[in-house]
Amino acid sequence: MSDITLRNTILDELDFQPDIDAAHIGVSVDNGVVTLSGHVKSYAQKVSAERAVKAIKGVRAVAEEIQVRLEKGAGTADDTIANRAVNIISWRSDTPEGDVKVVVQKGWVTLEGQVDWQYQKELAESAVRKLSGVVGVDNRITLRPRVKVVDIQQSIEEALKRNAEVDAKGIRIKVEGSVVKLEGKVHFWREREIAERAAWSVPGVTKVEDQLLIA
Repeated sequence: MSDITLRNTILDELDFQPDIDAAHIGVSVDNGVVTLSGHVKSYAQKVSAERAVKAIKGVRAVAEEIQVRLEKGAGTADDTIANRAVNIISWRSDTPEGDVKVVVQKGWVTLEGQVDWQYQKELAESAVRKLSGVVGVDNRITLRPRVKVVDIQQSIEEALKRNAEVDAKGIRIKVEGSVVKLEGKVHFWREREIAERAAWSVPGVTKVEDQLLIA
């Protein structure tokens, strides 16, 4: 697919998504590497735009430079955002109270603390993403190390073999302690996401270094 065709496909997809106002989003493509620029009205739209582009066939990498520009009068005080963030995290995730700390500065939310599972970390970020006044989220939550670590590499390999959407033969898995490195090549961005999620799903994993290439 040529860069021009890919750019047009991306523009069509952004226009198609009902939760994205693509009027002020710029798209450039160079050898499959997509740069998103311009601005949107909320952080949720920014995340949705990046996610939509990553799912398009032919996209090799994404440089996301979209700014969040809140509409006039849409700003919310930092203390109000912080209180709402704490409440919504407790409502939408099963993370024990007090495990996640929230810091807000000029609309930018920083999440800190420790949880047991990667999905808890992701849920916490997802919960605050759509709050009014949020312009960005910095997720610094870490995973608690576990005393007993199972055979991480074998568990990930078996999970990938069970998934019909992934060509497991092109993926190499290296484990150093509780750190997993994913290397090799996949055909689509979706495969890369599935491989990374499979690695995070294994008990004992505290870090995943995704070095997979899309070819």
